[in-house]
Amino acid sequence: MYLRRGRGNPKNRIVDMPEPHTSPLFSRAIVYTMIAISMLATAGYWGWGWYDDNTIVEVTISSPIEAMTASYQVRKKDIEEQRITTIDGIQIRLSNQERLTVNTLKTD
Repeated sequence: MYLRRGRGNPKNRIVDMPEPHTSPLFSRAIVYTMIAISMLATAGYWGWGWYDDNTIVEVTISSPIEAMTASYQVRKKDIEEQRITTIDGIQIRLSNQERLTVNTLKTD
C-alpha cells in the first residue's frame, strides 16, 4: 500500500525564522578582532621562540675517560644530540661517555 500511494502529499515545511537584530558591522568587528589577536599571538610565540633559541648559555663538557673539563659559550639552538657549535663557530663532537652541563651565562 505504501508503494502505491507514496509518501503522501508534499507539504511546504519552510518556516519563517526571525532575523537576528545584530548588525553586520558588529559581526565583522568581532571576526577582525579575533584574526588580529590570533596574528599577534602567533607573532609573539614566534618571537619568543627565536629569542630563546638565540640565548647564549655556558656548556661544560666533562669527560670521565680523560678526566678533563672544558667550558664553551653556545647558543641554545646549536646544542644537538651528538654535537655542539660554539658562538665562535667551532663544532665539537660528543661521545656517549661525555657529560654536558648547561648553565645560564652570568652577566655582571
